[in-house]
Amino acid sequence: MKRINSRAWLQNHTNPFIQKLISLEEVIWFNPKLEAFQAGIEKCPLSFSDVLEAEKRLSRFAPYLAKVFPETQTTNGIIESPLVKIPQMQAKLEDDYGQQIFGDLYLKCDSHLPISGSIKARGGIYEVLKIAEDLAISKGMLSIEDDYSILASDKFRSFFSKYSIAVGSTGNLGLSIGIMSAKLGFSVTVHMSADAKQWKKDLLRSKNVKVIEYAADYSKAVEEGRRLAEADPTCHFIDDENSRDLFLGYAVAALRLQKQLELAGITVDENHPLFVYLPCGVGGGPGGVAFGLKLIFQDHVHCFFAEPTHSPCMLLGLISGLHDKIAVQDIGIDNQTAADGLAVGRPSGFVGRVIEPFLSGSYTISDQQMLKLLKDLADTEGIYLEPSALAGMIGPVKLAAEGQHYLENHDLSTKINQAAHIVWGTGGSMVPKQEMEQYYRKGSNEKGQSD
Repeated sequence: MKRINSRAWLQNHTNPFIQKLISLEEVIWFNPKLEAFQAGIEKCPLSFSDVLEAEKRLSRFAPYLAKVFPETQTTNGIIESPLVKIPQMQAKLEDDYGQQIFGDLYLKCDSHLPISGSIKARGGIYEVLKIAEDLAISKGMLSIEDDYSILASDKFRSFFSKYSIAVGSTGNLGLSIGIMSAKLGFSVTVHMSADAKQWKKDLLRSKNVKVIEYAADYSKAVEEGRRLAEADPTCHFIDDENSRDLFLGYAVAALRLQKQLELAGITVDENHPLFVYLPCGVGGGPGGVAFGLKLIFQDHVHCFFAEPTHSPCMLLGLISGLHDKIAVQDIGIDNQTAADGLAVGRPSGFVGRVIEPFLSGSYTISDQQMLKLLKDLADTEGIYLEPSALAGMIGPVKLAAEGQHYLENHDLSTKINQAAHIVWGTGGSMVPKQEMEQYYRKGSNEKGQSD
């Protein structure tokens, strides 16, 4: 990866947002390159048919998943999470920040997705399944007309054991790919950054996954994993920075959410806007979900990314226009955050370029805020998330307090009273009780100020 001369670049770029990022201020940024949906989709390398194809593949695998993961039997092998209204948390936010949130607040509980308990169960598991399907079909062992529950056999596990899968991860993506790959029979290696939690490493090893630990951050783990995989012709490296398949697996979430909204009687149209707040690390998960939502709801949905003040890599890539050619370390930010799933210094250039015309904006949040919000959500709604999953929670407050210009420009000033706000809860249900109690205690000591 070609690196920039950060000192020279900064001397020539005095964007006030960049300076605020360097100062670790909490900021909200509204994307000047946001386009009307029809204009943006014409330049996009992906289409609705790509997402529909991914959904069909997940449906083909549903009988297999229901057979090998009993926790998916109630949904017939479909990996999905609930959408819940959180009025007590909405009242708490309004009271604490002195700002009314116009419309209703919901939580999308990807924190409680089966198998691996995070949003990564969408893209990570999808790509592993696609690899397995492609291999089995190419060898004449499977056709798309088959009942895929036949994959739960010694014959297929023996076949897949001849191949290996590798990934670089801060934790949750590694869990999803490791658990799914090992279940199918693949030999799997997860390259984990220094930010990865010990319990996640231990869990993977208990599933016969090889874990290689690095003292460096996410980018180094990915770089080394990619390098080692390239030397093995039987190894597929799942590249979180550049994977089209990961992205499409996440995008399927939008089709599922559309059905949930309909069942809940929640309208999304010109007079009933939808605002979605997505925690962002390297970008694949939030980018895929946002892309899927734009395909379905077009200009009636407004997607915002949320990043830690110490790891605002996607925001830096978008503001600078450099995407993956710049890292937060290049401008003196340390990439050290309690939100381990978001501890990424360099964004995905692929995601940044795809999502640029569709993203409404992005904002940063301090670790103190995330930990406080973690405690608040537990106290008000009885829902426990990991710190990174709380990054989205402050979004509706920031939009109401600082987004008047955006609302006016998009004719939303009066319509926002009829809006639905969805905070994407990206992970937390698999966090050990003792670890969650530590997060909660830290949240009890925070007052929510910025760094």
